[in-house]
Amino acid sequence: MTRTMSTEAQLRWLSACYFFFFAILGVMVPYLGVFFDARGFNASEIGLLLAILMATRILAPNLWAMVADRTGMRAELIKLGAGAGALTYVSFFYPGSFGYMALSLAIYTFFWNAILAQLEVITLETLGDRAHRYGIIRSYGSLGYICLVVGAGFAIGQWGPEILPYIGMTLFVGMLASCLPLPANRVKVEAEAAGGFSLRGPIAWFLLSAILLQMSAGPFYGFFVLYLKQAGYTEFAAGLAVALGVVAEILMFMLAPRLLGRYGSKPLMFISILLTSARWLMMAFGVDSLFWLALSQSLHAFTFGLVHAASIQFIHQQFDSRRRSQGQALYASLSFGVGGAIGTWLCGHIWGIDPSLCWVFAAVCALLAALAVLPLPGRVKPN
Repeated sequence: MTRTMSTEAQLRWLSACYFFFFAILGVMVPYLGVFFDARGFNASEIGLLLAILMATRILAPNLWAMVADRTGMRAELIKLGAGAGALTYVSFFYPGSFGYMALSLAIYTFFWNAILAQLEVITLETLGDRAHRYGIIRSYGSLGYICLVVGAGFAIGQWGPEILPYIGMTLFVGMLASCLPLPANRVKVEAEAAGGFSLRGPIAWFLLSAILLQMSAGPFYGFFVLYLKQAGYTEFAAGLAVALGVVAEILMFMLAPRLLGRYGSKPLMFISILLTSARWLMMAFGVDSLFWLALSQSLHAFTFGLVHAASIQFIHQQFDSRRRSQGQALYASLSFGVGGAIGTWLCGHIWGIDPSLCWVFAAVCALLAALAVLPLPGRVKPN
């Protein structure tokens, strides 16, 4: 493809990139622990290996963003990340020692984590004054996630956990094939203007809210299935509950453009995070009821879908074109990386006291996250 690629054609390729990126996540998050267990690693070793995935998610996006904002190379970095990720993922096929697997995981996730922040920036710059359509494009990522959560689970049930590297390699190749046609429309950056930025005012409050929100998601990401099993649900029922949440998320991504265009980012973030606080209280006190469980999972449309769409819009408006990669990387690493890690770690300690207290802790974190939204500029609308 050339630079003359139409906007709609580029958006189709970007949608495919989202699909494969989050499809890879849909394989790694639920099933990587199962894969390592089948390879003979104990619980402590598996925990350390999964921590590497979190650590690279904190470090890699910011390092790659510095390169992107200084050079203007964004599509190139997506291609480099996908290509190098696919190449280094080959090492995952070899059943090596703990040290070998740790190194393999660190290398390929370092390249894989280079992709998302640049993908977000390119998508919003391609949309231009139609940035409110972001949710529709991003929904393909949610579709990829749910397809692989279900598909990989079926495949592992049929052929065992050793099928996972083959699934992963197929998805990495699909990611590379989807990003290669993207035109290299570099953003020209003045050297003296490509430096840092001040984490004060609205940006500081926004990032604090994002960290607190992902802290609140700690028990969901780390202990949701275990919590449901203790409440008497089967693994299949827990899987259906996860699927319900992702379906709600996809539907919200479809509605998000209209909502963002009418109300702007701030009120939607505030309301969504308040609903998230209510959602965690439902998990604390209503998990035995199928109705409250289903309602709680339906609110994932707000917890992630609408909050994320509004957050991406907010970052795109608050950071100029020279620093947007850094802005998206900060959001990803501080919220999903730091916030998620702290929330999961704290819930690991609270769990031993009373599992339901994890969800009360989550509700308090979400309430604080909602309060941190209040100082943001009012009715920030898409460009």
